[in-house]
Amino acid sequence: MKIKYIPIALSLVLLVSGCKDYYDTKSDPVVYGDTYFNASIHTDKACYKPGETIYFTLKEKPAGNVKVRYSYLGQTIQEENLSSNSWNWTAPPDDYRGYMVDIYEVTEGKEKIYHSIAVDVSSDWKKFPRYGFLSSYGNLSGSIIESNINNLNRYHINGVQFYDWMYDHHRPLAGTVDKPESSWPDLMGRINYLSTVKGYIDAAHGKGMKAMFYNLAFGVLSNAAADGVKEEWYLFKDANHSQKDRHSLDPPFRSSIYLTNPGNAAWQSYLKSRNSDVYAVLGFDGFHIDQLGDRGTVYNYNGEVVKLDEAYGSFIASMKQANQDKRLLMNAVSQYGQQRSIAKSAVDFLYTEVWNESKTFDQLANVIKENHSYSDQTKATVLAAYMNYAKSNNTGFVNLPGILLTDAVIFSFGGAHLELGEHYLANEYFPNSNLQMKSETKRNLMYYYDFLVAYQNLLRDGGVFSSIDVTSADGKLSFQGWPASQGKVAVIGKRFANRDLVHLINFTDANSMEWRDTNGTQKEPKQVENAQIKITASKAVVKVWFASPDINGGVAQPLSFKQSGGEVTLSIPSLKYWDMVVLEY
Repeated sequence: MKIKYIPIALSLVLLVSGCKDYYDTKSDPVVYGDTYFNASIHTDKACYKPGETIYFTLKEKPAGNVKVRYSYLGQTIQEENLSSNSWNWTAPPDDYRGYMVDIYEVTEGKEKIYHSIAVDVSSDWKKFPRYGFLSSYGNLSGSIIESNINNLNRYHINGVQFYDWMYDHHRPLAGTVDKPESSWPDLMGRINYLSTVKGYIDAAHGKGMKAMFYNLAFGVLSNAAADGVKEEWYLFKDANHSQKDRHSLDPPFRSSIYLTNPGNAAWQSYLKSRNSDVYAVLGFDGFHIDQLGDRGTVYNYNGEVVKLDEAYGSFIASMKQANQDKRLLMNAVSQYGQQRSIAKSAVDFLYTEVWNESKTFDQLANVIKENHSYSDQTKATVLAAYMNYAKSNNTGFVNLPGILLTDAVIFSFGGAHLELGEHYLANEYFPNSNLQMKSETKRNLMYYYDFLVAYQNLLRDGGVFSSIDVTSADGKLSFQGWPASQGKVAVIGKRFANRDLVHLINFTDANSMEWRDTNGTQKEPKQVENAQIKITASKAVVKVWFASPDINGGVAQPLSFKQSGGEVTLSIPSLKYWDMVVLEY
C-alpha cells in the first residue's frame, strides 16, 4: 500500500456485532458514544463446503409459532418449525452458492421477520472473497482473540490480512525456525507476540477463514546487509547506483524502508527462503504482497531502467513456485501493475488500493470493471478504499451514510470492501483505530454483509451489465442510468439468461459524489415508501421479487406487478440507500 505511517494512538478497539430483536425500516435511537452491539443470530463459520453441517445459534428464541426458512435467490428451498435457539442445517450439494436464512412468524395473515443471516457454501474463498484485517498483536488473551475473530465471522469475512505482524521486512520471522522469538518489535516498535499471531491464525482457521501474512515485495530495513541482503539487489534513483530508492520514515519507526528490485532473481531466492521460515513456524495460508505504487524512473545496480509494473509478474511466479500450496494476493496501488502483470498471475483474486485518481462513485465502479476485464472475467475484486480519510486523523466515529452508499456501489458492481478488523479501517496505516463504529453502524454493516453473501450469485457470479430503463410512475423518485448523478436514484442493470437485475442506489440527498466522504459529512437519505416505478422488460415476466439490506435484514419478498408489452409497473416497498429488484422470465 501507499505507506504514510503517521504515529497515532494505537488503542485496540474491539467490535461486538449484533442485531435488534426484530426488523423494521427505521433505526433505533443511537446515543453518541454507543458502540455496544450484541448479535442475535450466528453461524459457526464464515463459509462452508457443500454437504457440511451448518450450526446456528439464536440469542433468544421468539415466542410463538416461529419457523426457520432457507432461501436461494428469493425462492424458498426448505422451511421447518423452530423449536430451539440452536439447530443445524446440512449445506446443499451445489458449490459456490449463497443462501438467506430467516426466522419468521405469520400473524393475522402477515409475515413478521424476527432475524436473518446469510450462509456461504463455497469450497474456496477466491470465488467470493470477503477480506478483513488484523493489525495489533500485543500480549492478548485468548478471549480477546476469540472475540475479534467471532466478530469478523458474523460479517462472513472469509480471509484475514495480518498487517505488520512481522519483525523486519527482509526477515519477517524473528529468531529461527528451530528457535523463534516469543516477541519482537514491529517497524514502529510495538511489541508483537508469537502466541497472539498463532492464536489468531488458529482462531481464523476454526471459522473457515484464510490467514494471509502481509509484507512488501521489495522492502528491507537499514540492517539488511547484516542479514545477507546484497547491494546488487536494490533499486536506485540514479543510473550510478549512488542513491537507493526508499520510503523515508522518522522515529519512532526503527528504520526507513529501502527498496529492492522485485524482478531480481537473487532477491526472489532470498525472500523465498525467508518466507519458507515463516511457513515452517506459523500456519499462514499465503502471502499478501504489497507495493508502493508508481515510483517514477528507477534503476537496477547496473544502471538499467526497471519497469516495476512488469517485474511483479516474475516475482509472483517465483513466490508461487517456491510454495505451490500457498495462496498469493498482490496490492495494485492505484491499479499500478494490475493490467501488465498482476491480473493474470497466480493471485487468488484482485486487490486494489484506491486513491485520488478514482474519486467519484463512477470511477470507483470502473476499478472493479477494469479488474474484471483484465482477468478475462475470471477473478473477483476486493478494494482497499479508506472511508472518512481526513477524519481519521482525530478520534471520533465513522459516518454511516458515506459507508453504506460506498458499499452499495462496490457490492452492486461485484466487488468487496476491505474495511473490517479489530476496528473500522479508515487509513492506510491499519493500526489507526481513531474512528469507531456506533452500534447502528455495526448493525447496518451486518445487514449489508448478509446481503452480499445471500445474493452473491447475482452480485458476483456472471451476468452482463446492461442498460435497463426505470422511470417513476408517481413522481416520488427521479431515476438516471449509471453513472450516478447527484440528486437522482442511480439505476444499474444486469442481465442474465432468465432474469434481469435492477439496482437502485439513492443519491437523491447526497451532498457529494466522491465516495471517500473524507470528512464524514455525507448526508443520510430520506426514506421513500411505496414508490410506483416502471421497468423495461426484455421478455414476458413470470415473477418479480425485491430485496434490500435496509429492510428486513435483506430477506426477499415477492412484488405484485403488471406488464404491458415491454413495460412492468410495480411498487417498491421502501428505498433508503439501496434496493434490488429482480425480474424473472
